[in-house]
Amino acid sequence: MCAETTTPETDFKSTLNLPQTEFPMRAGLPKREPEWLDRWTRLDVYHRLRSSAAGREPFILHDGPPYANGHLHIGHALNKILKDMIVRSQQMMGRDARYVPGWDCHGLPIEWKIEEAYRAKGKSKDEVPVLDLRRECRSFAEGWIDIQRGEFKRLGITGNWDAPYLTMDFHAEAVIAAEFQKFLMNGTLYQGSKPVMWSPVEKTALAEAEVEYHERTSPAIWVAFPIWYFADADGSFRELVETGAITGENPVDALTDLAAEFQQASVVIWTTTPWTIPQNRAVCYGPDIAYGLYEVTEAPEGNWIETGRRVMLADDLAEATFAAAKVTGWKKVRDITPAMLRSISLGHPLCNVEEAGGEWHFDVPLLPADHVTSDAGTGFVHTAPSHGDDDYQVGLKHGLQMTYNVMEDGSFREDLPLFGGELIVKPNGKEGGANEAVIKRLAAEGRMVARAKLTHSYPHSWRSKAPLIFRNTAQWFAAIDRPVGDGLDEFGRTIRERALTSIDELVTWTPKTGRNRLHSMISSRPDWVLSRQRAWGVPLTCFVKVGAKPDDPDFLLRDAGVNARVVEAFEAEGADAWYEEGAKARFIADAANPDEYEQVFDILDVWFDSGSTHSFVLRDRDDGSPDGIADVYLEGTDQHRGWFHSSLLQACGTKGRAPYRAVVTHGFTLDEKGMKMSKSLGNTILPEQVVNQYGADILRLWVSQSDYTADQRIGPEILKGTADAYRRLRNTLRFVLGSLPEDVPTLPEDISELPDLERFVLHRLQETDRDVRAAYAAYDFQRAWRSVFELCTLDLSSFYFDVRKDALYCDAPSSERRRACEAVLGAIYDRVVTWLAPILTFTMEEAWLERHPGEDSSVHLVDMPDTPEAWQDETLAAHIRKLRAARRTVTGALEIARRDKEIGASLEAAPIVHLSEEYASEVTDPELFADYCITSDVRLTTDPAPQDAFRSEDVPGVGVEVVRADGAKCGRCWKVLPDVGGHAHAGVCGRCDAALTELGV
Repeated sequence: MCAETTTPETDFKSTLNLPQTEFPMRAGLPKREPEWLDRWTRLDVYHRLRSSAAGREPFILHDGPPYANGHLHIGHALNKILKDMIVRSQQMMGRDARYVPGWDCHGLPIEWKIEEAYRAKGKSKDEVPVLDLRRECRSFAEGWIDIQRGEFKRLGITGNWDAPYLTMDFHAEAVIAAEFQKFLMNGTLYQGSKPVMWSPVEKTALAEAEVEYHERTSPAIWVAFPIWYFADADGSFRELVETGAITGENPVDALTDLAAEFQQASVVIWTTTPWTIPQNRAVCYGPDIAYGLYEVTEAPEGNWIETGRRVMLADDLAEATFAAAKVTGWKKVRDITPAMLRSISLGHPLCNVEEAGGEWHFDVPLLPADHVTSDAGTGFVHTAPSHGDDDYQVGLKHGLQMTYNVMEDGSFREDLPLFGGELIVKPNGKEGGANEAVIKRLAAEGRMVARAKLTHSYPHSWRSKAPLIFRNTAQWFAAIDRPVGDGLDEFGRTIRERALTSIDELVTWTPKTGRNRLHSMISSRPDWVLSRQRAWGVPLTCFVKVGAKPDDPDFLLRDAGVNARVVEAFEAEGADAWYEEGAKARFIADAANPDEYEQVFDILDVWFDSGSTHSFVLRDRDDGSPDGIADVYLEGTDQHRGWFHSSLLQACGTKGRAPYRAVVTHGFTLDEKGMKMSKSLGNTILPEQVVNQYGADILRLWVSQSDYTADQRIGPEILKGTADAYRRLRNTLRFVLGSLPEDVPTLPEDISELPDLERFVLHRLQETDRDVRAAYAAYDFQRAWRSVFELCTLDLSSFYFDVRKDALYCDAPSSERRRACEAVLGAIYDRVVTWLAPILTFTMEEAWLERHPGEDSSVHLVDMPDTPEAWQDETLAAHIRKLRAARRTVTGALEIARRDKEIGASLEAAPIVHLSEEYASEVTDPELFADYCITSDVRLTTDPAPQDAFRSEDVPGVGVEVVRADGAKCGRCWKVLPDVGGHAHAGVCGRCDAALTELGV
């Protein structure tokens, strides 16, 4: 290795070919990155690529739109950086990679912000004309789009930022309406009444993707439903006799006695939603659960359930129920068979309230249901078909009555006896008085058995953070099991069939678990609720006949001319046209009598908006997809129930298949301890903070180092580690840039002319190129980064550069060894800079401009260079691996010798290396191996190594004795050689003497 010092006699430093570069070790990214952003804007890199890539195979990553309602968080940064790395890598591997960023502009998140502003001024949104409210929402979204666009661009994200897609653009609104009309016309749209997730605070239905779960304490109650009568149900009495459940000479008398026994008993249910008891229409039991009739034999005085009371319970839950009811003694009276249960009819627990006017005076059937378990509760499930999906399904099966007792604000209807006007949830999101009112009345009627408090995971609105309820409302649905009347039956006749076929046959999944998750959701999901009771969005552009029922054939106005007029108006004026005075008559025109129809003013679920984006982005834009299908959708794992899900359903209803060929899913961002980030914990990491402290490239490098398919951690210590890896890479680049001459030699076509070491590096370049391209193709950025980083640190900086510094610094300019090294350095530079350009966008531009200055120059305008397969040489690689193993042993011995002051620098040594037969056949050239070991000489021998020779555990065939080199120290290269002092130039070795002569010294 060469030194950069002087000898007493002569200063040889000026004759050395030391690295020279303006590429600084300190990057200064926070300050310099904006300069490159401005440069790319001047160059118009994105559109120049579109022009130069014309004719290439297109690659389309379709952007899942974020909401335009606030500053970016670290999850946004992760998402957009991943997308950018995909687009850039595909472009540099030879595709025409287009990226149109987009924004979700409609729906509750933005309308809620406007409502908050109204409330701050003491004003209600209901007081504001709908068109004024919509204009304010549009203006709000426009402002945040500009802010977020700047924040995304600061992260180095490339794309068509001048022409993004917005769901509130007039053309987008027209297309969303037209896509909805396809459901209207193909027979899948219907109006139905069923329980949906409802936000009393926001007064609208919510999709599952708009729901988050938080811990909540609810009142749990045990309630007694009186047994009203015992009657023959489907021949149950005969079954009772035939199975021996009824015995004696007179079965009729026995049945009479049993009926009398039951009529003194109650069936006990358990619920955490007391407010749903007024809506109860059945009680369900599990057909395979063992039940018994129990009698209380001992209870405290004044207890809700007294001594002598009889109740039916699941055997496995009796003890826990009595414990909750503070019962101290009980006995089992008899087993209860399924035939007995089928013969029982109950009364509502409020059936005898005189002032209720008969509201609850009806039979409550006892019904079998598979969803009932004996895990908790009593084994009997209170069933309110209007307030739960399982309940609703039981109601459909058995024809139970739907109730409409709960209003949109979460209050009971005013004329509901006993409870009219009581709130389930207050406007501030706190619990209202409905639960307690119901409990008090049940206690007054003697129907309460026990109560407790239960802390459990409960659904909340992700916007208002208020608790939700299941509420039966009239909503508009897309039927996912009804045949779609569009003739696009290649992948199935129904939306569900098409979606499942797409998942299994048409889409690839990264990670593969994404397939299972979405398949499970689609397999079991109910019909899609399309309607929302809001103002800011695309309306459900349909009309219903006055007085007609939803199942009447002429309930919906289906007319192509009406649809066309709506779409034409939206294209010119936006969806506000629906709310203009006279809109109904304008759109219906002569297709029907407008007075006979009502205009629907619900808006579409915002997920329908974003689910439709494939139609106005991929299909309609010049920079869209030739077949309207994206190569990849990439979002967070929550989008299996969000955008991936809604896009799949929407496209399967309108184009017959999924709108994507691949789905890539990333996890969530957590703090360094693995905890969810929150302002209250003070552990949030904002993209702006990272960019201002470290630079966007450090954030991008953190993304590439992470396994994004799982949750990722980020924090100060992790970012320090990322910055350290960046510095190591930058050091490699700096050495390459400093060592490359102006005229980089061209590699020979026949690389066998090169030294083994250079051919090995070319082999590693070929290996890395294959690995990097495969990793980018699989969207595996962690693997792409690791492949390049390991090449740079392990093969180049720690080995190749270490070995070749001597030749680069000290060999004569015409040296074949030095010129070969420079040619290989050129190959390294061309590849490392382009391989990493998709990840370290700014740094690789800096490195590129160091070699290719010019106003029109940019690494982002070029492709990754081809790497010839002829460079691959596994035989040579195996040989070099043996040499490196032997070298490690020599290096270990030299370290100990330095520590023990036996030598100073490694060039003072000429070690004796004892080789086993295995290594002797590989390590054959002493001069070459001395260069590898950075010693002045080396002696190779197959003699057995002495007992005190240094050995390495992982290289058992090599032993090393460290001895000092013979000769004098060359004043130029610092090698200790016998010939120093015997040449024209005093104090140097023969190689340096020749170099000095060539240099004219």
